Amino acid sequence: MILDEIVADKKIQLTRDKARKDLATVRREAEEQLKLGRIAEQSFYHNLKKDGLSIIGEFKNASPSLGDIKSQISLEDRIEDYNASVECISCLTEETHFKGNVAYFEKIRKITKLPMIRKDFMIDEYQFYEAKAIQADAVLLIAAILDDVQMHDFYQLAKELKMDALVEVHDEREMERALKLDADIIGVNNRNLKDFTISLERTRQLCGMVPPDKVLVAESGIVTDADVEYLGNCRVDGFLIGRAFMEHENPKALSVHWKEVFEKGRNR
Repeated sequence: MILDEIVADKKIQLTRDKARKDLATVRREAEEQLKLGRIAEQSFYHNLKKDGLSIIGEFKNASPSLGDIKSQISLEDRIEDYNASVECISCLTEETHFKGNVAYFEKIRKITKLPMIRKDFMIDEYQFYEAKAIQADAVLLIAAILDDVQMHDFYQLAKELKMDALVEVHDEREMERALKLDADIIGVNNRNLKDFTISLERTRQLCGMVPPDKVLVAESGIVTDADVEYLGNCRVDGFLIGRAFMEHENPKALSVHWKEVFEKGRNR
């Protein structure tokens, strides 16, 4: 199963990371960032909770399902587009399967004031301190790879470090676990992380379980106007969009267009 392989590779990567920079050092760097305060003008949660559709624009170089992704524009031009059209930015830092790294995150952090989420397979406290050290505003918690104790402890650690947490679920059981955690931001991944098939029906099935005071984000599989219109009929606050933006030569125009399409779909 690809998810098991990714987590196994992440453990190997963490061993290398810790050998290069130990936990005490990373924790000290995180504490220094805590003293400096937030870099973003608003919190990750705040930007997603506003009226209308909020969009998390993603930066990634590859994925297990798509292979290498050929961006149509430079990283700098992409972030300029995101700065003008989305509410938050996601950056993949997983190295083996998504060809991301912390350096990409740090480069983007220097050219945006938007809230940023470190998107990775978070399985060790080291990664949370590292996320704070690189000035992340939020982190990803994937229910499928964490037990209840890990989810609780990591969620609390993120809060202690003044970061939001997007808790990602895929089915009813995982949604119940996220709600029991009282997560502020819940993401429904329309991609099955076990076999990487996609169905937007996942969001439709699960959206009714989410209380109105929580933020609901639809993740993966949003590539056409029809997808956006379909999700406009669900109780969704935001989208996380990767592939479609990465492959488009004008992410700003696409973001503006899809917000319009979403509102039309919601008002029908």
